[in-house]
Amino acid sequence: MRDRVCLVTGATNGIGYETALGLARHGARVAIVGRDAEKAQACAARIRAVAPGAAVDEHVADLSAQAEIRRLAGVLRGAYPRLDVLVNNAGAIFDRRTLTVDGIERTWALDHLGYVLLTLELLDTLKASAAAGGKPRIVNVASAAHYRGHINFDDIEGARRYGAMRAYAQAKLGNVLFTYALTRRLGGSGITVNALHPGVINTGFARNTGGLFGTAWSLMRPFLSSPDKGAETSLHVATAPELDGVTGRYFSHRRPKPSSAESRDEAVQERVWALSLRQVGRSG
Repeated sequence: MRDRVCLVTGATNGIGYETALGLARHGARVAIVGRDAEKAQACAARIRAVAPGAAVDEHVADLSAQAEIRRLAGVLRGAYPRLDVLVNNAGAIFDRRTLTVDGIERTWALDHLGYVLLTLELLDTLKASAAAGGKPRIVNVASAAHYRGHINFDDIEGARRYGAMRAYAQAKLGNVLFTYALTRRLGGSGITVNALHPGVINTGFARNTGGLFGTAWSLMRPFLSSPDKGAETSLHVATAPELDGVTGRYFSHRRPKPSSAESRDEAVQERVWALSLRQVGRSG
């Protein structure tokens, strides 16, 4: 990974931090993205301390806001003429339905549309890396929750019926559907796209969630795997030499695994692709 440029979103704690640290230890130049400037700076400093000589750049953006994603992408395009690995990792679960500045339900906006828009904004940079002889990889951190997910096209944003886990599972299903739809569109480009389940990990996930779900998660947290374990599959999909050219797969515990039946429905993939592009104001 030496001399390669890797971008990790949601990198200020948990799985994202451990993924960024692992890539830095592999010798990559790592760009990290977080919502909070102080946390992003502290995260970069911590990686440099743990991995002396690591090249780490911090960037700040709220990836639930489309203008912020476009601004960030502009900064990244100017800073990095090439991009070898994009790890879409940022996400959260929300116990109450709220809307973003774009008027979109926050879970769908952050956990799904954030992946879509940032990836599309950086595609030209990824293609430039491929044209220069690189083998760029897009890594979408999804979740086994997608097996419980269903794309409710009649109420995609939960306006009529909202549940934290329902919204999260739908968004994670969206990640897998997006992965497969994008794979078809990037055939022959030299860019691979894969999704993964990191495991059920003890991170900041659901820490600010109330109600029965938040209580249950708090009780489970001491028994969950550590974030470094959660990053193992992300790092494997991002770096393993044997995965050169492997695309359109869903991984769990570092191995390919069949994703849900709905996620493999090409008609649903295309509907979600078209819907997502409309919601982020893009065509094609």
